[in-house]
Amino acid sequence: MDLFNTLDLVVLERSLDAAQLRQKVLANNIANIDTPGFKRSDVSFDSMLQAYLGDPERPLAGRRTNERHLPIGSGDIEQLRPSVIQETSTTVSSNGNNVDIDSEMTQLAQNQIKYNALITQLNHQFSLLRTAINEGRR
Repeated sequence: MDLFNTLDLVVLERSLDAAQLRQKVLANNIANIDTPGFKRSDVSFDSMLQAYLGDPERPLAGRRTNERHLPIGSGDIEQLRPSVIQETSTTVSSNGNNVDIDSEMTQLAQNQIKYNALITQLNHQFSLLRTAINEGRR
């Protein structure tokens, strides 16, 4: 039995990875606000996670411990990875840059709040494990 490889902990780990990557991408967008022709980037993860968690076939998904194993069901949570996408369809300024500082700062604040909430949830999960381990000794 693997205590640290439960669905809850893996989802929290992947979400923290996505939040960390999003923080770097947003900081890069803000750093390049005056760069002519720069196109902003974003992180794609939340919709994939929601699709995975909302998939009714998910409980039947097999767990792959080796990349040569055949996938069973809708996929493995281990395969969910945040990815960086570049937004090229919009232009905010005349120099071809599409970074809107107000939008970036808002997204940065939202991401920080989400990151803190995820850390709180992770601490709660570890607190539950600690309680189970300590109470088991009595």
